Amino acid sequence: MKKLLSLTLAFLLMLALAACGGSGGSSGSGDSGGSSGSSSGAGSGEVRAEDGYAEARIGDIVHSYFMDFSVNSAYTTSDYNGHTAPEGMKVLVVEMTIKNTFNETLPMFDDDFQGQWSTSAETEEFAWPITEGEDGSELDTICDEQLPAYYELGVNESRTGTLVFDVPADEKDFSVSHMELFDDDSEGDTFFVFFTAEER
Repeated sequence: MKKLLSLTLAFLLMLALAACGGSGGSSGSGDSGGSSGSSSGAGSGEVRAEDGYAEARIGDIVHSYFMDFSVNSAYTTSDYNGHTAPEGMKVLVVEMTIKNTFNETLPMFDDDFQGQWSTSAETEEFAWPITEGEDGSELDTICDEQLPAYYELGVNESRTGTLVFDVPADEKDFSVSHMELFDDDSEGDTFFVFFTAEER
């Protein structure tokens, strides 16, 4: 299921980039208020999906069906609280704030959000947060700030924490993606938050 979701997200990202024509991500709507399906620059706007897709930046508040979320900061490092990236990789640390705007408690999984980057071959690669082992088993968090593999958000409750990914050492531009999934297994809108990660 995760592999299918990853392929779907990557396909949607490629379609979106093709539609943008490589123009740097602006929606071209002339709306500087940041309320459309695209937001450029450093971010401090509010982003909603248009035609099933939304593009945001660090600091933007992204409105999805179930929640609001934002990427507050992102950086890469060789070691994060004792977790060292494998050879040829580095650790991407993304701080997010997520707020339940739905009318009941939300079950949350850290892999509701996926790390992605483009390769030199113009294909999309992805990573799940490091709370999942190669065999699909759940791993413990490595610090209190890290979002666990599973948690719940009560109505109107928000939580700030980090998502941690192992990513290629030579990459610096990333996105965090989220796709709405419903109880009947149908898919909703897809959201991408794009950023260049600071090196530490």
